[in-house]
Amino acid sequence: MSGHDSKYFSTTKKGEIPELKEELNSQYKDKRKDAVKKVIAAMTVGKDVSSLFTDVVNCMQTENLELKKLVYLYLINYAKSQPDLAILAVNTFVKDSQDPNPLIRALAVRTMGCIRVDKITEYLCDPLQRCLKDDDPYVRKTAAICVAKLFDINAELVEDRGFLDSLKDLISDNNPMVVANAVAALAEIQESSARPIFEITTSTLSKLLTALNECTEWGQVFILDALSRYKAADAREAENIVERVTPRLQHANCAVVLSAVKMILQQMELITSTDVVRNLCKKMAPPLVTLLSAEPEIQYVALRNINLIVQRRPTILAHEIKVFFCKYNDPIYVKMEKLEIMIKLASDRNIDQVLLEFKEYATEVDVDFVRKAVRAIGRCAIKLERAAERCISVLLELIKIKVNYVVQEAIIVIKDIFRRYPNTYESIIATLCESLDTLDEPEAKASMIWIIGEYAERIDNADELLESFLESFPEEPAQVQLQLLTATVKLFLKKPTEGPQQMIQVVLNNATVETDNPDLRDRAYIYWRLLSTDPEAAKDVVLAEKPVISDDSNQIDPSLLDELLANIATLSSVYHKPPEAFVTRVRTTTQKTDDDEYPDGAETAYAETSSSQIADGSASPAGNVPTRQMTTAAASPPQPVPVPDLMGDLMGLDNSAIVPVDQPSTPSGPPLPVVLPASAAQGLQISAQLTRRDGQIFYSMLFENNTQMPLDGFMIQFNKNSLGLAAGGPLQVPQLQPGTSATILLPMVMFQNMSAGPPTSLLQVAVKNNQQQVWYFNDKILFHAFFSEDGRMERGSFLETWRSIPDTNEVSKDFPGIVLNSADAMVERLAASNMFFIAKRKHANQDVFYFATKIPRGIPFLVELTTAIGTPGVKCAIKTPNPEMSPLFFEAVEALLKA
Repeated sequence: MSGHDSKYFSTTKKGEIPELKEELNSQYKDKRKDAVKKVIAAMTVGKDVSSLFTDVVNCMQTENLELKKLVYLYLINYAKSQPDLAILAVNTFVKDSQDPNPLIRALAVRTMGCIRVDKITEYLCDPLQRCLKDDDPYVRKTAAICVAKLFDINAELVEDRGFLDSLKDLISDNNPMVVANAVAALAEIQESSARPIFEITTSTLSKLLTALNECTEWGQVFILDALSRYKAADAREAENIVERVTPRLQHANCAVVLSAVKMILQQMELITSTDVVRNLCKKMAPPLVTLLSAEPEIQYVALRNINLIVQRRPTILAHEIKVFFCKYNDPIYVKMEKLEIMIKLASDRNIDQVLLEFKEYATEVDVDFVRKAVRAIGRCAIKLERAAERCISVLLELIKIKVNYVVQEAIIVIKDIFRRYPNTYESIIATLCESLDTLDEPEAKASMIWIIGEYAERIDNADELLESFLESFPEEPAQVQLQLLTATVKLFLKKPTEGPQQMIQVVLNNATVETDNPDLRDRAYIYWRLLSTDPEAAKDVVLAEKPVISDDSNQIDPSLLDELLANIATLSSVYHKPPEAFVTRVRTTTQKTDDDEYPDGAETAYAETSSSQIADGSASPAGNVPTRQMTTAAASPPQPVPVPDLMGDLMGLDNSAIVPVDQPSTPSGPPLPVVLPASAAQGLQISAQLTRRDGQIFYSMLFENNTQMPLDGFMIQFNKNSLGLAAGGPLQVPQLQPGTSATILLPMVMFQNMSAGPPTSLLQVAVKNNQQQVWYFNDKILFHAFFSEDGRMERGSFLETWRSIPDTNEVSKDFPGIVLNSADAMVERLAASNMFFIAKRKHANQDVFYFATKIPRGIPFLVELTTAIGTPGVKCAIKTPNPEMSPLFFEAVEALLKA
């Protein structure tokens, strides 16, 4: 649609559907075209216009290319919910695939590939076969991508009809864009297949290298990615390939540059000539530097990739360290990444420049950046022995500034420097001790205590310094307590005088009797046993020589680095994680029976889901497409699991506008509770429940039509409630014929329409459709559906959080009728609802279990369950910053324990 078509979105007419129906059947072409535009506009904003399917399909018989595109757009969206009616369009598809206009031929085969309906797939094969051998390259390149789509719907059919061989033949095509699309399709098919399908041979290699020079930038990316998986036979072949690819480094598109870099790095592993490798490193530096003059987002992606590259080949950018110096207006995420790379490139030759930069950064206003800069100075000292003294001088200058967080960060890194260079720089301890009173961060306190304990024999007043920390021992975090315990034992072993002797008694008593932390208690008991039985053995254990720590700037494991370098220019290289860590592939298969029924499963399908998106809630399904439709006669096939189509742009098709993303099919489980019985709603029955899937809240609903008429046009509204729950999209229920049902998952959002007053689990819902009145019903908010996956805590963190929440926020409740027969089963059941086990202890004859969970907005709930296994009665105590939510929480815990 053009920019003037916004008027189609602003209709306020009543009875819109009948009027559209009339216009679609008008004898005037312009009126029909306008009507189709209005239908598409309504569809775009989420209105259900599936009832117009037959009328829209009738508009397909037209010579007008714009109208044909609009109708095809509509078909792709609704063919899934109207598979029987979609068959009506098949003849037009087949006819259009033989149209004299290549644009219409390509449009027809592209649309047939996007309609994921099994019955239409059978009719797609012959037109696709013709289009793969079409005279026009535009049609051939579109058909190549269509093969990948067809493989995703029915892999067996693609292999049986020889489409894979046709696709491989297209690699020899004389049009470079056809070659690029064939490579893209084969690469996608290879990812979905367990057996080798796309292998580059010597003859294929020369064809791909020839096409590389002439195809579009995205075609070049696909070809370069394919070439990066090719292993050259010897060093000579690797050199020849690199020579042909090197000009791509000058390309204006960042993706092409990074793909070329990836491909060159892979081939460099086989090149034996040091001169060739040196020249290649020189050639790769300028394009990588150029990437850093782009927008901040592209800079960040480039920096994450450069971070990997310099770990393997630091010489590439060894002379370019200045380009990584931070500018005042760089976003913080770019600055942080530049710091990392500067540490990796720091050497004896450039350390003076680098230290000047770091020192300047340490006086900036952004606290996180300043901390990172101070740590960077320490890491350079650990990495470069000759520069360690200069680094320490800079750190001491920064300590003299007396800025609290700078001093604390400096003490943390100086502790590491002492471990890296023992008995070398201890003369600065006196300066550090002057800053003792300013320390308030756990890591800085722990570092200072370690220094005092480790060098107690050189510090005259070491006992006084440690004693100043001991006064607040019970309130300190676990990290500080553990360090205090060890430092006091060291002091006692080095200076076994009366002062340290009294201190050790106090510390051991605090660490064994007064603490709940099992790690601290166990360590204290070990020291106590050692000191009371064999003080010499205690000296050997506690005062043993420490291993020298090493530089951690190349922290990625070599095998992981190999994998990440093979995935340069992908999300993997930005996350610094292998693809399988954040992408899951689900494959489900079933055998199709002779009478075209689907017993217990779905057709072959694949799904890809990014877990980093799921985790932060950024990925939500597009609408709530029905997941299952059951009829009284025979079960129709469940919807295929979605495959994100990564090739839309390559084909010139705007997928975001036309490809519906299906919901994952509803897994079998307990039936949903009935919230609106058929007897109360003139034959319409609704079952529903809030549920959590993949880190997102859904309202799972089952609609059953027990009336004598079809029902459509469903809408839903939630009343104000304690958690502000509201629908995250329109309610999309297909037309329900009499005697049929449909299950949908409605995405939910929180904190939208909050109700006043004390929290309650009541959820009031209104549902209407085109044929009936508005129906109201009450449901229950299941609070455990809101427990998030990031609620897990370490024990130390749990204790710290517990102490930080005031005792007035502690609430408890007894469940006298609940009996827990197995601790393991209970822990497992609660973990399944994201309530994570922390620790367990005995108290009298009862077991005390500690759990942690979080609800959205990061609100923690710390839980203490006390019970005697096998005996009735459970006491639940919770601590949370939001104690007003405790009634909902207790309701959820009771439901989980009873389950």
